[in-house]
Formats: sequence, structure tokens, C-alpha cells
Amino acid sequence: MLEHESLQKLQHHYNVPFFTVGPLHKMAPLSRTSLIKEENYCLAWLDKQAYRSVIYVSLGSLATIEEEELQELAWGLANSEQPFLWVIRPASINGSEWIECLPKDFEERTRERGCVVQWAPQKDVLSHPGIGGFLTHCGWNSTLESICEGVPMICRPCFADQLVDSRYLTHVWRVGLELEKTSGRTGIEKAVRKILTSKEGQEMRSRVTKMKQEIESCLLRGGSSYNSLCDLVKFICTFSERI
Repeated sequence: MLEHESLQKLQHHYNVPFFTVGPLHKMAPLSRTSLIKEENYCLAWLDKQAYRSVIYVSLGSLATIEEEELQELAWGLANSEQPFLWVIRPASINGSEWIECLPKDFEERTRERGCVVQWAPQKDVLSHPGIGGFLTHCGWNSTLESICEGVPMICRPCFADQLVDSRYLTHVWRVGLELEKTSGRTGIEKAVRKILTSKEGQEMRSRVTKMKQEIESCLLRGGSSYNSLCDLVKFICTFSERI
């Protein structure tokens, strides 16, 4: 249970039942819910990369960024000299349709170690052995999917719950690095190298791997998620008795 301490406080404060069910994407059959066409060829590209060597970059399905930030992110990835898989959603750059505002020589400089797509099958990407880190907006779905696959994160939240999720990842669970909007190319370069190649990155990977194992245990018969789902079903069934 990832939020055990917070849930204990809530249960103490509110006199209502709590059912800690999840993560749902691990409990329900696999289904595709994306409204954007996934470019699955990126998985074949990942197959050619070394183990835990690639940084996956995606800021989700809603956030938009300015052209200046896109260029700083591009140069940060280029200067890190690490392989990357970068999702740039169409119309996610203010004033641009797609990647026309990338630096002119970016593609030539990173052709041998970079892959840019409009959208990716994220669950498959995060479970791929080539992925070593995830530069993310810290939406709750992405956060859970990354933890469930044991992938440490570089956190660049945009709005809403993403700010709280980022705080948990970096300061409570310590499986992520905080990246400010103003970090620039140098900050991005350092963060990518740190999470992929440093001792600190290895320690974060060890912690998130432990969290992954705990989640898997929760889903087994007798685990907290399994039991909570059973309790929820029983609770719903009592409604008919009250009618």
C-alpha cells in the first residue's frame, strides 16, 4: 500500500469505509484506452538498446509547453549522450503542430541514439528491459505504471495532482529526481545522467524495485489489494439487504 501512512490518518479522521484497491491496470485485463494512435515501432527500436540504458520522456496527454522549454529539453537530451525515447504529442508545443521547432541539427546529432514518436504504448515501454528511467509529468497513471515496472523517475510536474505526486516521488519514496521548469538544458543533462549512470540512480532503482515487489504482493491472494477488493464486493452486496 503506497499511501499507508496518509490513509491511516484519513481513516482516523473520517468515519467511512476505505477500500485500497489497485493498481487497477494490474488487476484488470489489458485494454487500449488512448485516443492517439500508438507508434509501436518504438518497441522494436528499444529491442536494439542496451539493458536499462534508455530514458523515456513523456509529459502525458494534456500538458503543453513553450517552444523554449522544448528546445532546452532537446539540448539536455542531446548533451547527456544517453539513448532516449521521446514522446512529443501533436499540438503539445504552443504555436507548433509537432516537431518543426526542434533545433535544426538535433536530429542529425542524436540519430544514432534517439527515437521521437507522437505517442507510445506506455505500459509496454515501461516494462521493456531497455528502459532505465522515465522523465514524466507525474500524472497518477504514469506514476503508478512506472513504479509497477520498477522504473525511477525524473519529475517535471505541470499542474493539479502532479505536484503532490512529484513531492511523494522525490521526498517521501525517494525514487525520483525533481526537475524545475527553469532547470534548462544543463539541469536536464545532469538529471538524465544521474538517473541512468550514477550510484544515486542505482539506489533509486533499488527502492522502486522494492516498491514494485510490494505492489505485486498486494495483488496476490491474501494481499491488501486483493482483500480490499473482496471487502468492497461484500460491502456493495449489503446494499440489497438494506432495501
